[in-house]
Amino acid sequence: MLILLSACANNEPDQPKEMNNGNFYFDYTVVGDEENNDVTVKLQYRSNGRSWLIPNPGKVELDGEVMAADSSRRNGYWYEVNKPLDEFEGQHQIVFTNNGKTFKEVFDFSLMSLKTEIPPVVYRNDLVFEFNGVSAGDQVRVLLTDTGFYTRGIDRTDTVTDGQIVISRYDLDNVKDGPVTIEFYRETEQELEEATARGGRLAMTFGLRREFVLKDSTRRHPAAKVDER
Repeated sequence: MLILLSACANNEPDQPKEMNNGNFYFDYTVVGDEENNDVTVKLQYRSNGRSWLIPNPGKVELDGEVMAADSSRRNGYWYEVNKPLDEFEGQHQIVFTNNGKTFKEVFDFSLMSLKTEIPPVVYRNDLVFEFNGVSAGDQVRVLLTDTGFYTRGIDRTDTVTDGQIVISRYDLDNVKDGPVTIEFYRETEQELEEATARGGRLAMTFGLRREFVLKDSTRRHPAAKVDER
């Protein structure tokens, strides 16, 4: 019974002596959330269908700080750190060291914000959302949901044009009047500059969330921005 309890308490995956000579696939994710005011950096090194712990003297560093490892039987090993959002904007460097080899990855993390805040009440019309911190061609996922059980809402990925994303009056036909939640997620993915022969990717996401009341109007509004100008 004691042996069984000990085995159940140990949630760390087995770590074999040989790890494919360190020929990992690098899986890096950076997720920022304005609402929670934080950024999560999660790094995993994958091979043979699972992720691995890097044995000493190997290490993983973010901006010169050694990252601690965590693990579970389901997800294997990963390296993770949380940073305050307002301190993380700008350039960062990940350094992976193993078997006498070093791989460096430099990336820029920029914040995204609305140029004009959404008012408490928005009338049905073409809605134009203008952003800071986005570039032409960036992909932004848009989710607009209401409190109804039978409406489809909006869930799509738009390409930023002239710093804007437009939700048309006709798109709003899928949304009920009343309280709604809108979320914007800027999603980017790129190959790593330095990695093993298996390669790697860096995926970055930044999210905004707002709430407002959607209403019909008997007066006609010009196709305008969400501040109803």
